[in-house]
Amino acid sequence: MSSVQSVARAFDVLRAIAGEPAGVTEVAARTGLAKSTAQRLLGALAAAGAAERTEDGRWRVGPAVAALAAGPGTPGSLIAAARPVLIALAGATGEAAGLAIAEEGLVRYLDQVDSAQPVAVRDWTGSRLPMHPVSSGRVLLAARSQAAVARALGGPLERFTARTVTDPERLRAILAAVRRDGVAWTEDEYQEGISSVAAPIAGSGGEVVAAVHLHGPSYRFPGERPRAGFEDAVRDAAARIGARLRAG
Repeated sequence: MSSVQSVARAFDVLRAIAGEPAGVTEVAARTGLAKSTAQRLLGALAAAGAAERTEDGRWRVGPAVAALAAGPGTPGSLIAAARPVLIALAGATGEAAGLAIAEEGLVRYLDQVDSAQPVAVRDWTGSRLPMHPVSSGRVLLAARSQAAVARALGGPLERFTARTVTDPERLRAILAAVRRDGVAWTEDEYQEGISSVAAPIAGSGGEVVAAVHLHGPSYRFPGERPRAGFEDAVRDAAARIGARLRAG
């Protein structure tokens, strides 16, 4: 099969699961492909985050497609929608505010607005990091199906600091709390001395397409300031970015 033909068939598979989730047999019937070909293409799309399994084993469009649809370089891009909100968030909290998406099983940071604090943190724009030790990654992972979470936590998880959580059961409990509370915290888990809190951004269909986060030096963030204030700030920022996206 030529590379062009493979791409065309992959798009056929995406179209087949875009309207309603489907099993492999149904995808094959909708596309006219052999079942083995449909299975192989679904596996390749899943590896890229473009497809994922639902809890009942059917296939649906994955978060990478939603992120691309609202991604950088389009009039209604995530960066364009988020930038004024990030500026306001950083100004209100005194900490760096950022925007991230899921990309091929990792977190990619799209934008960052630094704080005016005398001790700044690194600009992570353009970086791609593992999901499990960062707040944006946990928010994005918590929105995935159970099957997708199982795949993400199924292999050995890298430990970056002494505080990195690598136990899958602990991480599943953390993700359950993220779904309940709508925010994720990490403290000194990816890099010593850096703490972060993130909230999910919903797209037009209610699907999570990105995350907004605050991060700063652990000695002052959150420091003696109540966590609830930062949690409310990122939730509000996420809601405003989502509203701007939906408004186009």
